[in-house]
Amino acid sequence: MVGVLGFLMAYVFDWASLKQLSVIKQLAGIAAVCLLGYAIVMVCISPAKLQLPIFTKPLGGCLLLIFLPLLVYSLFIEIPFRSTYAKRGFGKKLITVGTYALVRHPGVIWLAFVFLSLILLFPSTTLFLAAIAWLALDVIHVALQEKQFFIKMFPGYHYYQQQTPFLIPNRQSLSACLKTIKPQAKN
Repeated sequence: MVGVLGFLMAYVFDWASLKQLSVIKQLAGIAAVCLLGYAIVMVCISPAKLQLPIFTKPLGGCLLLIFLPLLVYSLFIEIPFRSTYAKRGFGKKLITVGTYALVRHPGVIWLAFVFLSLILLFPSTTLFLAAIAWLALDVIHVALQEKQFFIKMFPGYHYYQQQTPFLIPNRQSLSACLKTIKPQAKN
């Protein structure tokens, strides 16, 4: 239930961003991260353990070392943090390069892999079921962002929707992602 409240707060964050309600936006953003973080930790320590082979723990650790930084990068570094999360309103610039050239919502992909890695590290029936539910809520959340918020927030979002896949990368989007990441890696 706490994780569900986290996604509800993420929705409130988007609404407050559109309405330019900075205090509500900031409080909802902090609440969303804290509630989801707390819920994830609690299900990871759940006593309802799954029986997985021993090699899954190091595999889960390796996956977590890859996908958690990707999640943080896509959500908090690649898009301008201050204008997106801290300032009144919303970041006016639509980011269409890097991981946002791969898909319109790369955080959903990275979160799915973070959950997979956590299930391998902390095999739990509760975590497995919560991950499925939270990923479903995340997909619903980004679908609502597309229809209710981003189309109003970002000029050219309709064109971005036509050019970049929603959640499942294709050959063109993978190529666009790699082309736009390379110049950043050289600096």
